Amino acid sequence: MNTTMLPLNPIDWDSLDATGRAAVLRRPTAAVAVEVRTAVERVIAQVRADGDVALRALTRRFDGVELGAFAVGEDEFAAAERAVDDGLKRAMREARERIVAWHRAGMPREFEIETAPGVRCGRLLRPIARVGLYVPAGSAPLPSTALMLAVPAKLAGCRELVLCTPPRADGRADPAVLVAARLCGVDRVLKLGGAQAIAAMAYGTESVPRCDKLFGPGNAYVTAAKQLVAQDPDGAAIDMPAGPSEVLVIADAGADPDFVAADLLSQAEHGPDSQVILVSDSDQLLAAVLDALPRQLSTLPRADIARRALEHARLVKVARLEDAFALSNAYAPEHLILALREPRNWLDQVEAAGSVFLGDYAPEALGDYCSGTNHVLPTGGAARAYSGVSVASFQTAISVQEVGAEGLRAIGPCAATLARAEALAAHERAVTLRIGRIGGAA
Repeated sequence: MNTTMLPLNPIDWDSLDATGRAAVLRRPTAAVAVEVRTAVERVIAQVRADGDVALRALTRRFDGVELGAFAVGEDEFAAAERAVDDGLKRAMREARERIVAWHRAGMPREFEIETAPGVRCGRLLRPIARVGLYVPAGSAPLPSTALMLAVPAKLAGCRELVLCTPPRADGRADPAVLVAARLCGVDRVLKLGGAQAIAAMAYGTESVPRCDKLFGPGNAYVTAAKQLVAQDPDGAAIDMPAGPSEVLVIADAGADPDFVAADLLSQAEHGPDSQVILVSDSDQLLAAVLDALPRQLSTLPRADIARRALEHARLVKVARLEDAFALSNAYAPEHLILALREPRNWLDQVEAAGSVFLGDYAPEALGDYCSGTNHVLPTGGAARAYSGVSVASFQTAISVQEVGAEGLRAIGPCAATLARAEALAAHERAVTLRIGRIGGAA
């Protein structure tokens, strides 16, 4: 195989105007966004109207499976335990421990302070009661996603966890996904995939309980479904847009081109709508990566999928590394790899990214599985405003204030003055009436 089989040519960033640069950073899903949204709207309407009947029809249509019941029973859980080898179980337990440690260290905390004499303000944390977890299993099952979602949900204290994952051709859920779910204490698993699973968890059906908030990554259809139900007052909240995978690598002349090529392909093999971008100030590095890509691609079992994803890949030459970070911040990648000699020194330049990987020995794949950080991350540029899944994602923060007579005298006049400025007389009276009763001046 040679490089001519890959539609990749390095792009000179400095030669592009604003329109050209925007075109380089355009996601592949943008071209079909309207079509996807229309299809998903139909699926959601069908599930809302017909419940389980619609779910069976859609599962037959999209998964090629006829299901009598969606819930995974105890026999199927037991069969999954027998089917998964001990080595994989050990790896999942090992990964879970690191995921627990990282999420526990970053958990939010309750607090209370005195903001004025007699005025105490605090914050309470409460778990979201019922959460829906979506674990993809389309072209490849993702038991790691079950760990990434269930661990923080359990640490947050959520009472009910509903996990949906697509059925296999034999009508069963992927055994590794079931073992991962049980490892994290999730017993309610439903064999449902795609936009129909999101609709079912958002609105509820005869078999699927309505959830307060939905979590998890997915393809363009799943992501569109999550966004649509989040916009509906009768729908459900969501964690973030977490769609087709993407990685941006910033590499200098000292980077190992084989490592860089491997990192690009590790994301490209997720799906044909994944996107990978390499940015470098070194022509030699770009050329070496371009040479390494087809050699590595030829050895991959999912080469056809990765090759289709590479149609959306970009190799970009910049004059300075500072320009690479400006490009990255504009793109706001899900994953950002800094294949640099002093990567930590560049962290201050990172303004928008889901997760950052420092140096030559931090492949993005470690974050996917077992470094401890969460791999459910914002995509499609959402990293400008969203963060990856954490324990806080599964909680609400409730503010509390306790005010005594001394506190009312201290801060009541401030509130009354602001209320008058806003012409809200009832607000002002609610304060001054109390001040008058306890004796004081507003």
